[in-house]
This record gives sequence, structure tokens and C-alpha cells, in this order.
Amino acid sequence: MIDIGYNNLLKITRFTDNGAYLDGEDLGEILLPKKFVDQNLKEGDNVDVFIYFDSDDRIVATTQTPSVHIDQFALLRCVDTSRVGAFLDWGLDKDLLVPFGQQKDKMKPGHYYFVYVYLDEVSNRIVASQKLNHFLSISDPEYSEGDRVDIFIGEKTDIGYKVIVDNAFWGMVYFNEMFRDIKQGEYTYGFVKKIRDDNRLDIMLEKSSVKLVDALEEKIYQRLRANGGFLPVTDKSSPEQIFELFGVSKKVYKKAVGGLYRQRVIEILDNGIRLTK
Repeated sequence: MIDIGYNNLLKITRFTDNGAYLDGEDLGEILLPKKFVDQNLKEGDNVDVFIYFDSDDRIVATTQTPSVHIDQFALLRCVDTSRVGAFLDWGLDKDLLVPFGQQKDKMKPGHYYFVYVYLDEVSNRIVASQKLNHFLSISDPEYSEGDRVDIFIGEKTDIGYKVIVDNAFWGMVYFNEMFRDIKQGEYTYGFVKKIRDDNRLDIMLEKSSVKLVDALEEKIYQRLRANGGFLPVTDKSSPEQIFELFGVSKKVYKKAVGGLYRQRVIEILDNGIRLTK
């Protein structure tokens, strides 16, 4: 089955002056325009293509990679407007339409907007919408504290970033609980801190400190043993260096080192930490 709005691996059936025709199964032959056809391709070869609709609403293939597929959220730049709506740059020759009825406010060229991309069943077009709530779950979120979730980084507020959790629920990542940089429009992961009364989720970028510290102490101990009993990491080491070595914030790292020190497992030196003899 061919999925419109996604990448598909399709077989070349024939070549014409317009390009290569691909086996679209129940959709019939699908044109891969000539400018996207590698000269080394031949009939019977499979090509990885994105399937969408061209300016004349015909199904077409491209080897270009869109910045977003259907059923995903994205932060996209408006490049044009017309009598039917606004158009966003999503990395393909044909820009992505946001119909007027799917805009929260009138979009302006040069501005960025958070949207959801979907296949409209009425027009059979790939379009986008600013009305994000329409595409989120109305059921109660069923998570436990510490569950790992996928998050999409949305609007920046005075207290943190609004995020969309597992493509289904609203959540929030607070500035005072962030240990690494994130940016709007990014897909990343986090951990459930709690479910609020309004069914929105508080999300942290790392698990609870207590659980992390226990695991991190063992990780630091094993890393010390593998490194001859010494690591050149101090209180003055950058958060980026600590995250690269151990995958945690500097705050969590310092807690773990303090625990090892109190247990007399390590010594803290000016230039690093060392296993006690």
C-alpha cells in the first residue's frame, strides 16, 4: 500500500521524456519528474521517494526530503499568501497550504508558525493547521512518574516551553528544570514528572535526581576503574563536558560525586576525581 505524505520505496516501470514512472500499486503509475531521476537508474530499480500532490493536484513523487510528514507537528515559515490561504516552506518545490479555515490568525510571509500536517479527507490534499487542539487526544493521559516520552517543543512562555507529548497531549518543560538547551520546533524526549489536574503533563528533560544519582554513582565508579582510577572532571568542568561524558546535568553529576565522596569511594582533587586506595 502506498502512503501519501510519507516516503515509499517504489519500482521504476518505465522512462519517458517527462521522467520515470513508478509502480504506485492501486494509485496507478506515479511520475518522478526528470529533474529528480538519477541517470544511473534503470527499469526495475527501486527508488526512495516522497509521495504528495503537485500544483495541479496530481499525485507525484520526489526525491526531495520534506521537513515534516503528515501526522506530525512542525515549526514552519510562511512564504506566501493567496485567496485560498497561506503557504509554508516545508522543503519541497510545492509549498504547504494552510487554508484560511485552519488559521488562528492571518499568517504573514516571513513569520514562523506552529502547525500540524495532515491529509484532508475532503479535498484529499496534504495541508497544515494552526488549530493544534483539534489533533490532540481527548482521553486522559495514562502515564507514571518517570515514564520516557517523545516531545515536540512548541511555544516559548514566561515559565518554560509548551510541548506536545507523544503527539497526543499538552505538556510543559520549565526553565528552572532544564539542564540542556532545547529549541522551538525540535523533536526530542523527556520524562513525565506529574499529570496535572487539567490533564496536562509536567515534563522534565531528565529522570528524577534520586534515581539518576544511584545509577550515576555506579557509572562514575566503573568509568574510574576503566580509566586507571582517575577522571579529569572537576567542579569547574563545563555542563557540556559533563553531559557528553555521563549524559546528565552538572547538578546531578555533583550529587553523585558527593555521594561517592561521603562513602569514601573517591577523593576529590584540584584536577579531577580519583578512586581511594
